[in-house]
Amino acid sequence: VQLQASGGGLVQAGGSLRLSCAAYRITFSIDVMGWFRQAPGKQRELVASISRGGSTELADSVKGRFTIAGDNAKNTVYLQMNSLKPEDTAVYYCYAATDGVDYWGKGTLVTVSS
Repeated sequence: VQLQASGGGLVQAGGSLRLSCAAYRITFSIDVMGWFRQAPGKQRELVASISRGGSTELADSVKGRFTIAGDNAKNTVYLQMNSLKPEDTAVYYCYAATDGVDYWGKGTLVTVSS
């Protein structure tokens, strides 16, 4: 399984970015896809996830600002990030989970300037 993420970059506070993550080389259904992030000097934390059935989970710190959506047919997940804050600056990692196995993509850097 390969996870290809895109959409990171530099944005001013209050701006928006959209991250995308597509899973390739899959021969099975994915149970959950989502995003973690890791800021410098901090532990990796869950940002958002979406199940194959459409159930979503968002970290309290991003509720009301971020939304997650998925396309099962394309094995793709999207993270729309609005009203970005400097504290959202981190490397964002896409992940996919199925049958108790986690798959990770390379991180994409999101930098929010004040």
